[in-house]
Amino acid sequence: MKYLWIDEYLLGKPGVTKDLKKEWNWIRYMIGGKLFAAICLDRNDKPYYITLKLEPLEGDFLRQQYADIIPGYYCNKVHWNSINPDGSVPDDLLRDLLDKSYQLVLGGFSRKKQQEILAENKRGDE
Repeated sequence: MKYLWIDEYLLGKPGVTKDLKKEWNWIRYMIGGKLFAAICLDRNDKPYYITLKLEPLEGDFLRQQYADIIPGYYCNKVHWNSINPDGSVPDDLLRDLLDKSYQLVLGGFSRKKQQEILAENKRGDE
């Protein structure tokens, strides 16, 4: 995988947790218990997709621009998109897409829950 920075980048975001869903062989990145990004692993534990959530129109537009962005692998294909981890998507674009996915999922929580999630992270920094 060419995006060796991805784990550190995602775990640096407020409130993010990570686990391995063994049944799927996915490394999941969540906020408030909700998935916003995943690294899908093959049988040899090698990444074969990075999956993230986007607004439907943006996801559709990007799939037309990049052959390495496809409808979400084993996900709702309207809202989720999968990216080839060895493909041609520029690092800066992938960072931007991960940021958008994070914000979409965080924005789905009530304001109170958002503040709780973000406050948990601040307490952990002290």
